[in-house]
Amino acid sequence: MLLIKNPSIKRARFLQDKFEHKLAVMKTAIFVDVQNIYYTTRDTFKRSFNYKRFWNQIESNNEIIIANAYAVDKGDEKQKKFQYALQTIGFNVKLKPYISRVDGSAKGDWDVGITIDILDSVEKAEKIVLLSGDGDFDLLLQKVIDEYGCIVHLYGVKELTANSLIESASKFFPISKNFLI
Repeated sequence: MLLIKNPSIKRARFLQDKFEHKLAVMKTAIFVDVQNIYYTTRDTFKRSFNYKRFWNQIESNNEIIIANAYAVDKGDEKQKKFQYALQTIGFNVKLKPYISRVDGSAKGDWDVGITIDILDSVEKAEKIVLLSGDGDFDLLLQKVIDEYGCIVHLYGVKELTANSLIESASKFFPISKNFLI
């Protein structure tokens, strides 16, 4: 359980929980850090995340108004099929080119893009759903909750999700075997 020292933040999160339970349907924006979810589920469970099952669960009690999946484009056929499957489910797939450097390192993360899109969505959405374990998003989640009053649900593999990120969300949902293929 998160201990909140600032009483106004504690009250805001209490009111969010109370508000969320009273609404049958909330306007919800989903943001998926595809690379993070792929590697954390693969490394922990040796399996893939079931995006369709996840979508169905979220859609069952929310109005999905935005659904973005952020991925790196390496140009291979298997990846293109996966990206098409995400689009078929209902995700807007945003691609960034995979950059391989001369020193052997690689780049292709979406942290800034995801942050911008989440901040752009807070006027329209009552709930933000983030799938990632990346601790770089902790301050963003705090801002979205504290300054914009959105409820933030975080999904990630518990063992590989930053504690600061878990503590920043309104609620954390650990990815378990029921969300895997």
